[in-house]
Amino acid sequence: MQIFINGSATEVEASIPMSALVEQLGLTGRRIAVEVNAELVPRSRFAQHVLVPEDRVEIIQAVGGG
Repeated sequence: MQIFINGSATEVEASIPMSALVEQLGLTGRRIAVEVNAELVPRSRFAQHVLVPEDRVEIIQAVGGG
């Protein structure tokens, strides 16, 4: 199915949970914030949040520095 990740069309398996997408993208264990269709998805809900076709996913990584 097609979803959009940070504005780019991306093909993923049907009914993929957010936790699996984060793993596929190599972001497991990183400090990230995720929105789906402009709604924040807490990390505690990643395993339960199942993506559907045409979802718009925004992933932001925290970057340290000073």
